[in-house]
Amino acid sequence: MPFPPRTGAAAAAASCALGVLALAGCSGGGNGSSGTSSAPASAKTTPSAPSSSAASSATSSAPAAGKATITIDNFHFKPPKMTVKAGSTVTVTNKDSTDHTVTATGSGSFDTGHIAPGATKTFKAPAKAGSYPYDCSIHPFMKGTLTVS
Repeated sequence: MPFPPRTGAAAAAASCALGVLALAGCSGGGNGSSGTSSAPASAKTTPSAPSSSAASSATSSAPAAGKATITIDNFHFKPPKMTVKAGSTVTVTNKDSTDHTVTATGSGSFDTGHIAPGATKTFKAPAKAGSYPYDCSIHPFMKGTLTVS
């Protein structure tokens, strides 16, 4: 027994559903790509803005008015670049499971010594304005820069 013809909104909805199914069936080929998409046809991805933590880790922090803090986490200095006022106190917190240092390279103007896991140490920023690269003397691939204004 044939179905009665659909009219009005029901016909429009049925046509729309058929169109979507036809497009979904065509989404994996004919465009020169090799293979099919791993995402379902109904999934949409929208580019998102970088998270604030990613953005801040790539830039220098403004001169510290109060607290200047370097966090050591996952064998990285966070932030890797920081600007402070001359003579400021800089606090370093080690969130890793091994010792680290914050040691000025070349100038010898600051060195925290070994900071145990979970520990915090402080040092005074140099009195002279300039850029002071530093590393971890235990893990020299860890690098940062302290800029004194």
